Formats: sequence, structure tokens, C-alpha cells
Amino acid sequence: MGILSGNPQNEPMHYGEVSGVWMYLSTTKGLLAGYQTALNHTGDHDLKGFLEDITRSMKQEVEQLDELLKVNGIGLPPTPPDRPVANLESIPAGARMNDPEIAAGVSRDIAAGLVACSQIMAQSIREDIGMLFGQYHVAKAQFGLRLLRISKKKGWLVPPPLHIQTPELVHA
Repeated sequence: MGILSGNPQNEPMHYGEVSGVWMYLSTTKGLLAGYQTALNHTGDHDLKGFLEDITRSMKQEVEQLDELLKVNGIGLPPTPPDRPVANLESIPAGARMNDPEIAAGVSRDIAAGLVACSQIMAQSIREDIGMLFGQYHVAKAQFGLRLLRISKKKGWLVPPPLHIQTPELVHA
């Protein structure tokens, strides 16, 4: 039996796994604080419910990854403080993020998160880490689809130019 066989939790993390997990965790912690702020700015019931669900999921990811790094003797990235709950009406109109902006930003973050999860899965030799990020990838894909449907329903989605007609080919 080789060094990398048996129980994956007994295997050391390699530098790529450490770097990928640490950066993913750091980014997730920062995004979590941002989404808590976005919750104060949204007036849309569906978007608010979505943000509550995704932040709950992100908090679970943070707990799991904090524990993974601790167990492996790796220092944790800083954790921003939780954002306080504010009344939407107390935020001046010119200072508010609007719902379509929030949805577009979260959609962008989900797309980047899918890429990050794929990269960490691909570089992982520890099966437990690869599987963990596979679970995060599936959850992000589901959140992405849910947000896409909300954005379409609300009329917030701005599609790129649609290619409807193809030009006629000129024969020489």
C-alpha cells in the first residue's frame, strides 16, 4: 500500500489542495459578509429568500472548511464580522443596491464558484476533498438555476444580443 491509500483523512494535503481550499474559504467568507449586506438592500421577497438560503449554505461550507484546515494544521483566513440587520427604508435611495444588481452580482459569483470548485476537484488527490467540492459544485449549480429562474420571472435578466439570422454566404 502506498502513502496515498486507505482513509483519505489520514493523507496529507498537498500544496495545491491547501491553496485552493484556503482561497475558496477566504472568498466565501468575504462573499458571505457581502450577501448579508445585500439582504438589507433587497425588497424582493423571492430574492430575499434566495439570499437567506444561499447564506445558510455558505455558512455550512465555512464550518466544514474551517474544520478541514484546522485538522490539517493550517491557519485560517480572517473571518469578517456578521453584518447587522438593517431596515431597507433607513438606507437612502441613492445608496441602495437594487434587486437586479444584487441578482447579477450573485449570479457572477456563482459562476466563479463553479469554476473554483471544478479546479479544486481536478487538483485534489484526497478523495474526501474532491468529493466535498463536488457537493459544493452541485449546490452552486442548483442555486444558479434557481437564481436564473428568479431573474427571468422578474424581468431582471439582460441577455446578450440574440443571434436570430445567419448571413447569406457569398460564393466567389
